[in-house]
Amino acid sequence: MSKMTSVINCLLKFNKIMENFGLFTDPWVKSPYRERDSAACGLIGFINKDKKRVSGSVIKKAITNQHDRGNGLGGGFAAYGIYPEHEDLYALHLMYDNQKNVKDTEDILDKCVHIHHQETIPHAKTDQIFDHPYFKRYFTEPNPEAMRKGINPDEYMVSVVMEINIKAEGAFVVSSGKNMGAFKGVGFPEDIADFFQLDHYEGYIWTAHNRFPTNTPGWWGGAHPFTLLDKSIVHNGEISSYGINKRYLDTHGYICTLMTDTEVVTYLIDFLHRKNKLSYEQTFSVLAPHFWKDIDNLNEEERIKYTLLRSVYGGAALNGPFAFLYAFNGGLIGINDRVKLRPLVIGKKNNTVYMSSEEASIREICPDAEDCYAPHAGDAVIVYLDEEQ
Repeated sequence: MSKMTSVINCLLKFNKIMENFGLFTDPWVKSPYRERDSAACGLIGFINKDKKRVSGSVIKKAITNQHDRGNGLGGGFAAYGIYPEHEDLYALHLMYDNQKNVKDTEDILDKCVHIHHQETIPHAKTDQIFDHPYFKRYFTEPNPEAMRKGINPDEYMVSVVMEINIKAEGAFVVSSGKNMGAFKGVGFPEDIADFFQLDHYEGYIWTAHNRFPTNTPGWWGGAHPFTLLDKSIVHNGEISSYGINKRYLDTHGYICTLMTDTEVVTYLIDFLHRKNKLSYEQTFSVLAPHFWKDIDNLNEEERIKYTLLRSVYGGAALNGPFAFLYAFNGGLIGINDRVKLRPLVIGKKNNTVYMSSEEASIREICPDAEDCYAPHAGDAVIVYLDEEQ
């Protein structure tokens, strides 16, 4: 074989690898931006308020409609109600660089939690997903000794997640909530759905994300959603206040390790809502605060409230273009930034509410969706399960 032939074969092999990540579209190296307009990330979610569970094939169909909003460097899903047989246990989804990293991480788990059941997360061989990490799930509860000391279980599990993400080499907690799980990786979301066999799961809340990373790496841990306990975030946009937000979280014991701006949103909501007991309406008014000129025009009671929230929690305010969906066991929330630089559309049909970056994705799975509208900039749309009302 001539040297030139060898070089060409290497180039073709390299291109095939990159093509599988969605980066190149023909046998020669091209910019991924040449064939289509880059359109930022895509997201969609829905909640069945009556807790009716539906197959993951539905959310896959919806996010596939937004294929061209991503570039194959990240796709993912969060699903709620998928583990009814273990609904009272914390379901830890862990990602390992390889199986060699498992033992050291499980030493931490054995010290911190009681594991009721553990197994490899099932996955299928696909043409598009290869050289992937190893995934395992553990159904756990806090160490009984910790509970005897009166430690709050959620607070304890947050400390376990932080310890693994910081200390366990080659390991990362993908999700840690009860009766929910996150599934994500490098690839288009429809390929990630096939890889994790999401059509085998049923949930009453689903969210999905198609990533087009701009200033952070495209790696398995950097795909969306980001989670803590049963809370998950999928995000379109850019948090330009990331540095301020990260330093603010550092002072309150949250360590950001995942090299992406979306991580701070997950931890900020946990800090504001769970630790500081703010309502969700208050929490999201901190993240997307009223402009001072608008606060000045409110009645006295409202003016005092929003002035205090902005003043006390100023380090948690988000700047930059964004739209994100926030899911938890009891509901689904959607919001975009204060000047509406990223799209968000709401629709509903009977007991189901849909939230998406594009109306087309809603109608892909619910052609007769009603009352579709775009919420006002900075206004959170909060939908609870019927049982939470």
